[in-house]
Amino acid sequence: MKIWIDILTPKQLLFSEPIIEKLGKKHDLLCTSRDYREVVKLAKIRHFDLIFVGKHGGGDKKSKLKASIDRMDELFRKINTFAPDIVISFCSPEAARISYGLGVKHVAFCDSPHADAVMRLTLPLIQKLLIPYVISKNEFSKYGISKKNIIQYKAIDAAVTIQRKIKQDTTLPFRKNNKKNILIRVEEEEASYTSKSSKIIPIIKKIINKYGDENIIILGRYAKQVENLQKIIGKKAKVVKMSFDGKHLLNNTNIFIGSGGTMTAESALMGIPTISYNAVPNIIENFLVKKHLVKRETNPNKISNHIKKIFESTNNKNQERAKNIVNLMEDPIQKLISIIKE
Repeated sequence: MKIWIDILTPKQLLFSEPIIEKLGKKHDLLCTSRDYREVVKLAKIRHFDLIFVGKHGGGDKKSKLKASIDRMDELFRKINTFAPDIVISFCSPEAARISYGLGVKHVAFCDSPHADAVMRLTLPLIQKLLIPYVISKNEFSKYGISKKNIIQYKAIDAAVTIQRKIKQDTTLPFRKNNKKNILIRVEEEEASYTSKSSKIIPIIKKIINKYGDENIIILGRYAKQVENLQKIIGKKAKVVKMSFDGKHLLNNTNIFIGSGGTMTAESALMGIPTISYNAVPNIIENFLVKKHLVKRETNPNKISNHIKKIFESTNNKNQERAKNIVNLMEDPIQKLISIIKE
């Protein structure tokens, strides 16, 4: 069987690894992506073979539209020639439109019903949708896919991605000393579902003011974003582009402060003390908060106080709690394989 897999984000790339490993043994796979800095960098780190078609459209709606149209035009020629029997994506608008136009069945994963524009562009056109059990089918069926075509799996996606082996020898940005490592991930600015926020800036300033003697690393997403952060923060903390495998960074982190997305979930399930400033409220983050794996807080002073409590604590219950939760989760890839067989 010929299978086309379209991979658009770093999280999707990591989630795709076990899919490709299992399906690649019996099927002919074509894996595509787009020119998007974090994906390109992570693909190199993970020795992941991708065909890059088109580019990320940036933060402007017209630029997104133009990039999507251009990408579909280029993808159409490649996919029409490859002639797949089935398409797998993570709700890729281009994959949805092309698979629909070519009459190829499309199976998608998604844990982000808050991505309203993407849901509207993809869900009415796909045949099967796989989602984490913590998200209600109603969150997706309202976009035009029947509930009978939505399959839940007893896991969240981070439980899959944290299983990966680290394939990076790059020196980490933390200084080699006896200080604590504080890792801060700034929010997404160019996704269609975000509204620009300066929520993280006062948090960073407070942490620097209170814990400036520790190793503070701020992970930016885009060159402009990194540049702006450096102007605001100066040399009081190290601002770096995300050019690392996130798991490699988290393994060396004492506390993680994230926006509530992929790295927040990975950090939580790895048992690392995790704070979410909830830049993009979502159901997965809410699940982790309820399981006491993530502390949600937006007030800089309260975040500072919580960091102090963590540093003063002699035991980390997070690791045991996270391990117990992960052990109860299933492998969603097996559900995908069953659907493909059907």
